[in-house]
Amino acid sequence: MDFVIVLAALCFLMFVAYRGYSVILFAPVAALGAVLLTDPGMVAPMFTGLFMDKMVGFVKNYFPVFLLGAVFGKVIELSGFSKAIVASVINLLGPQRAMLSIVLVCGILTYGGVSLFVVVFAVYPFAAEMFKASRIPKRLIPGTIALGAFTVTMDALPGTPQIQNIIPTTFFHTTTWAAPWLGVIGAVFIMACGMSYLEWMRRRALAANEGYGTDLVNEPAAFEHEKLANPLVAILPLVMVGVMNKVFTNIIPAVYGEQVSFMPAVIGTVKPVVQNISGVAAIWAVEGALLVGILTVFVFAGKTVLGKFAEGSKSAVAGALLASINTASEYGFGAVIAALPGFLVIANALGAIPNPLVNEAITVTALAGITGSASGGMSIALAAMSETFIANAHAAGIPLEVFHRVASMASGGMDTLPHNGAVITLLAVTGLTHKQSYKDIFAITCIKTMAVFVIIAVYYATGIV
Repeated sequence: MDFVIVLAALCFLMFVAYRGYSVILFAPVAALGAVLLTDPGMVAPMFTGLFMDKMVGFVKNYFPVFLLGAVFGKVIELSGFSKAIVASVINLLGPQRAMLSIVLVCGILTYGGVSLFVVVFAVYPFAAEMFKASRIPKRLIPGTIALGAFTVTMDALPGTPQIQNIIPTTFFHTTTWAAPWLGVIGAVFIMACGMSYLEWMRRRALAANEGYGTDLVNEPAAFEHEKLANPLVAILPLVMVGVMNKVFTNIIPAVYGEQVSFMPAVIGTVKPVVQNISGVAAIWAVEGALLVGILTVFVFAGKTVLGKFAEGSKSAVAGALLASINTASEYGFGAVIAALPGFLVIANALGAIPNPLVNEAITVTALAGITGSASGGMSIALAAMSETFIANAHAAGIPLEVFHRVASMASGGMDTLPHNGAVITLLAVTGLTHKQSYKDIFAITCIKTMAVFVIIAVYYATGIV
């Protein structure tokens, strides 16, 4: 019965997310409903002592990353740099390579620190124009954007400042550059398979004489060939984020050492505040890099941005708050579920998988799929089972860097199921439905999931990290 309660809570949360209801509202409802059915007297204690404690802890650690990432994406948009980057890539590759152009543009923006939600809005008008000119069906746009923004630059490539690559650093005390070769190998596999699939679909459509489509919804206005920024200047903030992330990753531990403590300047007897650097160095590095990226935009396009920054920053902050609290609610939900007796059945079943990396991959991607969130599912999995993963790593002699990369890539596997927020946003922006375009997104999802097991196989075969 305990297992049924836990399963019902997970299914309920997935159902309400799929129907479009707020996870912020229904994550505590689902969690506390499970507690009510298990032990009614523990509803209030678990709400304040566990759900809210974990939720607030997540916000404390990661909200600055969400906020700075949203602001950075917004100033890149307001400055016109995103348009300049898109136009330059398109001019470089030519309209005959429309799909590859859009994939690369999405990748550049995402790896540069722009939120994938922002990327969708920035790239769609260009994708629509290119696909129309090349007579590629519009229904293939979501799959193309998904390959560019939701895959390799989100969690596979080392150093990416996206949240899916940051969360494991807190649990494994690694950096965003963990297991670089495995990440690159996984990225190559995803890109090769993903582009092969998209080209296959394009050729099928061409053979059927399908064309771009008619009676379409939410078509963007024709692209105005306005004067754009120099592409080298436009891409500089993104390069600075990547470079400074690496620089700060190396500098912070050297400057602060293993631990920092200070005495708060308050009245009365106080205890020193102790900060373990290994647990926050990667977060600090990304935050510092994003700040440098934002300042770089202001240096080169300050006048353009300042006039629109008041309103633009409001939308960026609102987006950051929504994204972070959504994920934090799922994190709190996971903590409560993990504390219930029914979760032991799930943990024991997953624990029965003998291979530690396969165990981690299946656990993370399953929970990411259930919650419809890569960051939320991974947070739930690592909060509940990171100690087990670490123990397994030490027992098997596997570097924690490998566990970091597997967890990160697994989180971005099955998370893009129909109820995923990024998927829903992508389809809404492009004016398409699940029926029209989800098949291609799901194909990319399957390729992304397979990539995790490819890098696991590569690690065991070669020992490369």
